[in-house]
Amino acid sequence: MSRQLFKSTLIVSSMTLISRLLGFVRDMLIARLFGVDLATDAFFVAFKIPNFLRRLFTEGAFAHAFVPIVTEYKENSDPVSLKQFINKSTGTLAVILLAITLIGVIIAPLLIVLLAPGFSWQGTQHDLAVQMLQITLPYLFFIGLTALAGSILNAHDKFAVPALTPVFLNICMIATAIYLAPKMHNPVIALAWGVFIAGIVQVLFQLPALIQLGLLPRLKVDFKDPGIQHFLKQLLPSIFSVSVTQINLLLDTLVASFLTVGSVSWLYYSDRLVEFPVGILGLALGSVILPHLSKNTATENRAAFSQTIDWGLRLAILVGMPATLGLILLAEPLLSTLFQYKEFGADDVILSAQSLRAYAIGVLGYILIKVLVGGFTARQDMKTPVRYGIYAMVASLALNVLAIPLHHAGLALATSLGAFINVGLLLKTLLKQQVYRPTAGWLLFTIRIVLASMAMSWVLYAYVKPEWWQGWSSGERVLNLLLWVGIGMIIYSATLLLSGLRLRHLTVPHDRM
Repeated sequence: MSRQLFKSTLIVSSMTLISRLLGFVRDMLIARLFGVDLATDAFFVAFKIPNFLRRLFTEGAFAHAFVPIVTEYKENSDPVSLKQFINKSTGTLAVILLAITLIGVIIAPLLIVLLAPGFSWQGTQHDLAVQMLQITLPYLFFIGLTALAGSILNAHDKFAVPALTPVFLNICMIATAIYLAPKMHNPVIALAWGVFIAGIVQVLFQLPALIQLGLLPRLKVDFKDPGIQHFLKQLLPSIFSVSVTQINLLLDTLVASFLTVGSVSWLYYSDRLVEFPVGILGLALGSVILPHLSKNTATENRAAFSQTIDWGLRLAILVGMPATLGLILLAEPLLSTLFQYKEFGADDVILSAQSLRAYAIGVLGYILIKVLVGGFTARQDMKTPVRYGIYAMVASLALNVLAIPLHHAGLALATSLGAFINVGLLLKTLLKQQVYRPTAGWLLFTIRIVLASMAMSWVLYAYVKPEWWQGWSSGERVLNLLLWVGIGMIIYSATLLLSGLRLRHLTVPHDRM
């Protein structure tokens, strides 16, 4: 089974990599065409809501409520009951999403005040943000249905299509930035229309895969069905438990709107780089192990459940540690290579690097949350991760106050520390409940990771000078960044191999999952 997990994780990671790379192309284009000013700050605030909802629905949170229930129907009920549940859940969710979308469009001015109270009421920046928010809010309706379709596919071990779907958001935004923006009086509004169009495309892309499974939903609205009531009861706590970090990022934007002009954008660009490893590994792990944990729960296989979590934690640390250190040590080279064009200057690189390093501290925490929360939601225990999520969020808010002298970087640091508080609480409870029992070899595994991380860090710290990137052309920046990323990966991997780590150490004993 661990081979199947590896294969599925590789598929999701590969598809996510494509999306993330196109996301960087999108952001490089935005930085080149629009720079950092009042208009881009307004767009990034307006984009926060649809982007936040995209993360909630398509990056695992929705699946934590839906996949365990679908898996239970699949394992313990007949196909007709499964199909009826899918039909009713799709229709009921569509009605709820449509109502929320319409309300959101109406109260958009208030939402902008809540999201960015630093934008002056009825000022140009506020009005522009409201207009773009009203254009992008229907994305909620489409992305909710997209997430439901993806969860159905994941529950049937079909991971490629849901993992590739996010790529269309980047494609649509790139297309509108290039072709629509020059034709508009206010070019930045074209990006909002790109988000709207992407929602429609993402829903349509899922349909052929559902048809192939014979599970294309027929919309039925039934709020009284016990299965639907259970699903809706699980939905909100599930979304919150997995998405505390995203909520903290939203709060960062709120506070940043009071800081120096550009703070919202600096946080956005640094967060985009942190999304890369978190999306590629964290999203893949969360998507792949949840159906297996749900199946283990349905079949009451406690040993396999624990072994699946152990496998996810090892892989998270193996990849998350060098990703964290790479972002910290190569912050300026990464930002300079990807975003320093025309309107995005050297000062923006330096200021974005401050928040990037602060966010990067929490990368491993963000990834581990994706694994650990599944240990609760697969058992349909939503209350525990919600409670811990609230603790972590309150801690982050308190740390925001203490970190005020660090300005926008302080907000990022508070979010990172809050993630580790969440991880500690989740892991402690799984161990206490004996739901997760670590397999043998963790001490030696940890020592190997530490040695490899130290070797990679020493080389990058000693030999990479961020100021080099300021004097190079864009082509030279790319080549040298790739060179040093490659060197770091080689040193990390070689040290692991020399210390004795092999692929078999990441599989469960005798592959009994």
